[in-house]
Amino acid sequence: MKTYALMHQLMSLVEGFENENQNSEPTLADFAGYLVNHVTEQKNYETSPDARFGNEEPVATDLAYQIDNNIGRLFIYMSRYAKSYIKKALEGTPLQTGEDFTCLAILLTHEDLSKGDLISKNIQEKTSGTEVIRRLIAAGLAKQWDDENDKRGKRIAITQQGKELLYSIFEDMSYVGKMVTGDLSFTEKLALQHLLQKLENFHYQLHENKSIVNKSDLKEFAHQD
Repeated sequence: MKTYALMHQLMSLVEGFENENQNSEPTLADFAGYLVNHVTEQKNYETSPDARFGNEEPVATDLAYQIDNNIGRLFIYMSRYAKSYIKKALEGTPLQTGEDFTCLAILLTHEDLSKGDLISKNIQEKTSGTEVIRRLIAAGLAKQWDDENDKRGKRIAITQQGKELLYSIFEDMSYVGKMVTGDLSFTEKLALQHLLQKLENFHYQLHENKSIVNKSDLKEFAHQD
């Protein structure tokens, strides 16, 4: 029945497309453009149902299916899948989390960093970032010393042991990347990479500038066009 409803909707779109192009010989590419424009012009477009949702509280599920909320929810799902794959890839190593891995990987590409810079580059809060650094130092994967230019600061660098560990698990972590991208074609991966990089550029600027520190900031930036 769902397939029939989709076919009926598609036929209606084909009819509308033909009505707009009565004096020309349209192509499949023309119809694809028409279809994209039609979908993006709809305020209440239909999206794929979430298998996790039941039939109760339709108002709440309607809100969840609004495009921004839907994308946000899918990002959360993807991050949880990735987290589970990372945990498996790190089995048998001193690294406990993806944050441990990315922190060490960042250190690998720098001679050394201040503690604050490292936490910021790893996109973490101070408390959780400090705990990650503590674990890496305790495992002998990183080292720290007093910052000569900041009496209250510390400099952090990767150790030889840390370098050897990273290179030994790069292959396993590459499997995580392949799992995250799933069954996307190479063309789809390129398109996704472009969009994700665009989002990364937007959010990293906010992160670096510490633009959002409370709920009011969140609301203000969310309403900017």
